[in-house]
Amino acid sequence: MPIVAQLFALLAAAIHVWFFVLESLLFGRPGVAARFGLRTPEQVEAVRPMAFNQGFYNLFLAVGIAAGVAQMAGGAEVAGRSIVLFACLCMVWAGIVLLVSSPRMARAAILQLGPPLLAIVATFVLPR
Repeated sequence: MPIVAQLFALLAAAIHVWFFVLESLLFGRPGVAARFGLRTPEQVEAVRPMAFNQGFYNLFLAVGIAAGVAQMAGGAEVAGRSIVLFACLCMVWAGIVLLVSSPRMARAAILQLGPPLLAIVATFVLPR
């Protein structure tokens, strides 16, 4: 996997770790909840369990990318690349779902799907 692809994948992982922090650790803070369109404490409490769970999905995808890159660094190129590409594809599809289901969240969707999509494209377009 080209180094550029790995860097885009690691950027995607870092973004998804940040999503985990927002959704699972800081979600109850007013400024964070407002990013998700929540204005009242009742709205925050209604959504909190789902956001907590979603944050961990994002963390697990980020860990998948990190594990895949580590495998490639250790010489397991095919296995590592497969894991990285799978995690990146999951991120891209999740971003597409967000874009289609909530067009007002287009900026967040592009942030979510952009770097992993670039990692996928770079994997198949750039030489190793």
